[in-house]
Amino acid sequence: MQHRIIVLGAGYAGASAAGRLARRLHRDDVSLTLVNAEPDFVERVRNHELATGRTLPHRPLADVLGGTEVELKVATVTAVDVDRKAVAVTGADGAEELTYDTLVYALGSGWNDQGVPGAAEHAYEIAGRAGALKVRERLAGLGAGASVVVVGGGLTGLEAATEIAESRPDLEVTLAARAGLGDWLSPKGARYVREVFGRLGITARENADVTAVEDGRVVTADGTVLPSALTVWTAGFAVHPIVKATALEAGDDGRIVVDDTMRSVSHPDVYAVGDVALVRGPGDKPLRMSCATGTPTAWQAADAIAARLTGGKLPHVPLRYFNQCVSLGRKDGLIQYVTADDRAVNAALTGRLAAFYKELICKGAAWGVAHPTLGMPTRRRRLPRPETAPSAPAAEPAPETAA
Repeated sequence: MQHRIIVLGAGYAGASAAGRLARRLHRDDVSLTLVNAEPDFVERVRNHELATGRTLPHRPLADVLGGTEVELKVATVTAVDVDRKAVAVTGADGAEELTYDTLVYALGSGWNDQGVPGAAEHAYEIAGRAGALKVRERLAGLGAGASVVVVGGGLTGLEAATEIAESRPDLEVTLAARAGLGDWLSPKGARYVREVFGRLGITARENADVTAVEDGRVVTADGTVLPSALTVWTAGFAVHPIVKATALEAGDDGRIVVDDTMRSVSHPDVYAVGDVALVRGPGDKPLRMSCATGTPTAWQAADAIAARLTGGKLPHVPLRYFNQCVSLGRKDGLIQYVTADDRAVNAALTGRLAAFYKELICKGAAWGVAHPTLGMPTRRRRLPRPETAPSAPAAEPAPETAA
């Protein structure tokens, strides 16, 4: 009887985990099912480009997973019962229930309106492809001189504001940041962001805590009213509330608590990867939701699952940061080098070379999804046969706390 593995979500983390498992395990011993709400792989890190009218490569998941024999099921996950080991989904054929032996939860995150009044009704988001396309449509309908407000001064906010200003120089673009502009960057990095904002004519509203989004305007805590024909919300991410409806142990932000092999600390047959995993990194700090950590967690989980099923050696690869890559329009960028725990150092790369570097990172991330073992030859390992398997699994050492 085959061991049933279900992967929920086909973003960078989910698709990488499914493909890597297919290359690690013998196809006769396991069945691999990847559940995703749409049939295509979406380059989420390019949603700001999609929003401003750029045509992105079409990447059907059937092609991305070609040759792996992973079964793709296009459906929306509606519930997860970790006690019964069952997943409820709804697709073109209606509702059905899938059962598993091992579950990889990779449904990722969506935008977080932070509970700000009016944000859900009047703001647009680019955390997902559908949201980016709505921004694209709205931008196309704006006339010269219209005001656009981007809320959120993080990486996504910087990329969205500069991309919009570059593609539509006839618009009045404002970035509303809760803190200082690029205050988490090195002095060199922050100065460069200001230079780019100046060249593109973007107004930075610093220390501006947005307290309401209304039709045609944004209101800040000090009572300032910012006219806005289009409000783009980039103030953080949140995981799907479906996790809180399960018995999985989760953190305050709804992410699944895992050990250093990405296995749930409460349900050993469940693994979490990507944005939905609460992973501790260097200094025992939780890793942030990002593509930079999504793919490495997927590799870690896939290799751990394969090792546990075949009796191999468990992976314990430290997860760490190297840099933060920010596109500042199509021809400009910033590469901020950071410590292992994501603190900016003095070194930073700027300008066209940084834009080229960022483009390589984006292309490499997409290539890595289709080549989850980095193009190296792999050996598909067999699961022990029932008659040769040990009568009881050997006790595992306690998981390490550092990721």
